[in-house]
Amino acid sequence: MVTASYDFSGQVAVITGGSGGIGKAISQRLQQSGAQVCNWDVHVNTAHQGSHFIHVDVTSEQSVHEAMDQTLSKFGKIDIFVNSAGIAGPVANVSDYSLEDWHRVMDINLTGTFLCCRAAVAHMQKNNRGRIVNLASIAGKEGNPAQSAYSASKAGVIALTKSLGKELAKSEIRVNCIAPAMVATELLDQMTAEKREENFSKIPMGRAGLPEEIASIVAWLSSDDCSFCTSTVFDASGGRATY
Repeated sequence: MVTASYDFSGQVAVITGGSGGIGKAISQRLQQSGAQVCNWDVHVNTAHQGSHFIHVDVTSEQSVHEAMDQTLSKFGKIDIFVNSAGIAGPVANVSDYSLEDWHRVMDINLTGTFLCCRAAVAHMQKNNRGRIVNLASIAGKEGNPAQSAYSASKAGVIALTKSLGKELAKSEIRVNCIAPAMVATELLDQMTAEKREENFSKIPMGRAGLPEEIASIVAWLSSDDCSFCTSTVFDASGGRATY
């Protein structure tokens, strides 16, 4: 796959959920482009050569605060912050969805993104510069049946992105999000075969996206070329998105 070239030399990037899936691809792409990468995750994978890992529970205000302190202590700054940590949650109708599962999906996907955005902004505002990229989903626009918590959490990520981007619009901090359709990661293993096939059939290109394709969009959104775009949702849906 041909990719555009960006130079992130001298910049520090934090990726939540960087141990696998889309987060891992983003981590590798930014690192290959010269960034110093710090991965925040509950699953610490030291196999990524050249990346620094911090164990973080994004649902915990204290854990996020401590991770921010550790990151700044080691790197001195953060230029790019990518919120990629997330779970799909159970596939079940609303009438059968447990409150415990609802809270877990919301806590990781939405509250975790909020806590990390808040921490990143507090630092970036001191330098009046930064790039924040949040991972939403096409489900946040359309509402996937039997995935109410996931869909609602990703709709929340979209709204959070739009709100925060507007708050910071007069600064040099850009806040955008990506809404992928089905992407070939381990998250698909959390879906039933029937649910995977249902989602796959909605993609006009007839295939799932690749993590590296999402990472390419993140690279542009993290670059200085992304100068007039903020509060924006970028679809990566193989033609599925209709608005």
